[in-house]
Amino acid sequence: MPKYRSRSGKFVVSGVSSDAHTWNLVFLQLMLEERGHEVVNLGACPPDDEVVEACLRERPDALVVSTVNGHGHMDGARLVRTLRAHPDLTELRAVIGGKLGVDGAADGHVDALVAAGYDAVFASEHGLEEFADFLRELRPRRRAPAEPVA
Repeated sequence: MPKYRSRSGKFVVSGVSSDAHTWNLVFLQLMLEERGHEVVNLGACPPDDEVVEACLRERPDALVVSTVNGHGHMDGARLVRTLRAHPDLTELRAVIGGKLGVDGAADGHVDALVAAGYDAVFASEHGLEEFADFLRELRPRRRAPAEPVA
């Protein structure tokens, strides 16, 4: 029995295209799996189109983007705009967290990332706790069977 009580869901976990860090993605995968969720981890440096294709194929309850290199505010914004441009992904919940800027200050990036299309941005020193709260409140969606991506 999982240590945490939550509703089982499906998540796509991904870095941004310029971020080669993997420990953050492995940590998130383990955190989600410990809570009973299914995880598809796309790893480091995935092109935006690969993330979109995975979301179309997997039909997750949410896309979780993590960044450590400080370019998340740029790459993450571009990624979510690409995601939202696809008609089948406009309603997919998408969140981002980590080190969003090279200066270490996240405040200036949070509003811009929400405006770009993220449902939540976790960038404070309490980001993991806030993400855990998000997971507790998340209601898994009913998913239609995934269709092959051409």
